Amino acid sequence: MIPWLRGPHDALPDTRRALGPDSEAPGLLAAGGELTPQRLAEAYAKGIFPWYSQGQPVLWWSPDPRMVLFTDEFRLKRSLRKTIAKFIRTPSCEVRIDSAFRRVIAACAGTPREGQDGTWIVPEMVEAYSAWHRLGAVHSVETWWDGELAGGLYGVSLGRMFFGESMFSHRSDASKIALAALVCFCRAHGVAMIDCQQRTSHLASLGGRELPRAEFERRLTLALGAEPIRDWTYDASQWRQLGFTGADAEQDPGP
Repeated sequence: MIPWLRGPHDALPDTRRALGPDSEAPGLLAAGGELTPQRLAEAYAKGIFPWYSQGQPVLWWSPDPRMVLFTDEFRLKRSLRKTIAKFIRTPSCEVRIDSAFRRVIAACAGTPREGQDGTWIVPEMVEAYSAWHRLGAVHSVETWWDGELAGGLYGVSLGRMFFGESMFSHRSDASKIALAALVCFCRAHGVAMIDCQQRTSHLASLGGRELPRAEFERRLTLALGAEPIRDWTYDASQWRQLGFTGADAEQDPGP
């Protein structure tokens, strides 16, 4: 049996109590309680996140292993490099951070996770993360293409750690451009690891890999002890973190 959180003062349990790989819900740690910025801050600092569907209580998870993307292991395929180069040199295309957070999380709410039919970003979750965004902990990375919001992602930033939550695309590769921009931003600000929660083939194709929970938590503790990022502005010069230069932006890379 997993613990039931009855009120805001019930602490989340030790992650070692999460259900194991042979259970029907591996990684499930606890249920119940309310989604508030305070509860979310407690959870993420321990490597725990909420994930549930409409009509369910809040379910808290700590999977083992944990899917992560080390920013220096991001895999930029040739086709995506060409797309980004074209994007960079198009004056009406840009990456923005936090200019349309509600639109981004709403779009993500309409995008099922890989292997799922429905959304897990229920209205209660939208409101909780929006409130946490207003407090400065949740951010959106947005791909603007010809003046329109074409794709993006949102996630949580604590210390020098970024927890990716969800992404969406209204145009081919728009979410991948946003992820590439996030990698550039993280490299520029000393963020070594992006939490991806659970394994998907899409993330694995971009360089994501699994870590044992104990190793993830060790790295998380170190990242949380670092000074948080103060300036959430995306500067086009940060594309240099992936090897783009002015010359790269003027010509397409080779086939």
